[in-house]
Amino acid sequence: MRYLIASDIHGALPAAEALMERFREEGADRLLLLGDLLYHGPRNPLPVGYAPAEVARLLNRYADRITAVRGNCDAEVDQMVLDFPCLGDYTLVVDEGTTLLITHGHLNLGTVAAGLPAGSFVFSGHSHVKGVGPQAAPAFARDAATTTDGKGDNTMPAGGAGAEGTGSEALAGAAPVTFVNPGSIGHPKDGSASYAIYEHGTVELRRL
Repeated sequence: MRYLIASDIHGALPAAEALMERFREEGADRLLLLGDLLYHGPRNPLPVGYAPAEVARLLNRYADRITAVRGNCDAEVDQMVLDFPCLGDYTLVVDEGTTLLITHGHLNLGTVAAGLPAGSFVFSGHSHVKGVGPQAAPAFARDAATTTDGKGDNTMPAGGAGAEGTGSEALAGAAPVTFVNPGSIGHPKDGSASYAIYEHGTVELRRL
């Protein structure tokens, strides 16, 4: 299957609309949301177009194609307006024999990640900084450096610490576990809103 993975919308309606347009354009089968969907949080300024109720209505149109987890800004009241489960701390997706651990990144899930099969992927957001790379130990708030492809388009293959090359295809099977942070949709802290595409054991970061 083809997955689009995104995080930290924080109630930003224009960003959420752009995300769902990209979801359709990418031809993804499912949307994996890594938390902090509706509320901007007390440490963040209001994002442009802050409209959490409208974001909820937009996401609910795709409820049957969304897998989501809880972020540190999500609460029970958010579940009351969303038509898909969003309060689990993590979930596992198994695709073509590869395990994907989906979590927000604010909790210490080192024990969970340590039990993953070799070749697994851990997807987490929270830091609002995009990154991809193999890591020796779980560090959900720490992201590997990314590199642009120099072509000026929306694709950003990334190589983590110790990974050779800059293409995302080099990451497949390069380490026991590959950590991916898709960045933030509504509150990016690294200059650009972004998301990840996962398919057939490879992952790419792309600008929104």
